[in-house]
Amino acid sequence: MDEDFAYVTTVGRRTGLPREIEIWFAHVDGTVYLLSGGGDRAHWVRNLRADPHATVRLGGRTLRGRARVLDVRDAEDARARRQLIGKYRPRYSGDLASFEARALVVAIDLG
Repeated sequence: MDEDFAYVTTVGRRTGLPREIEIWFAHVDGTVYLLSGGGDRAHWVRNLRADPHATVRLGGRTLRGRARVLDVRDAEDARARRQLIGKYRPRYSGDLASFEARALVVAIDLG
C-alpha cells in the first residue's frame, strides 16, 4: 500500500459514536499495523480495547477488521515495528528511534 495514511474508525467507548483517526500504517498479509505514540492512553486504543471492531479506509477501500494489541515480547511486534518505521523513515525528517521504542503496536486483522 503506497498510501501515507490509513483512516481508522473505532466506536467511542463512552458515546458509542464512530471516531475516526488518520494514522501511519503498514499493511502485511491482511493485517494493518499501527503505532500508538500515546500507548494505552490514546483514546483510539482505549476504544479498541473496549470494542475491537474497527473499519480501516485505505485509499478508496474501506475494510472491516478486529483489533488486538501486540505484546512487545512477541516476534510479530518486532516485525510490525520494522515495517512501519521502514516505511516512514525515508519520508520523515525527524528521528523515529524513540517513537519506535516506546510506541504500542496495534494490529487490525482484516476480513
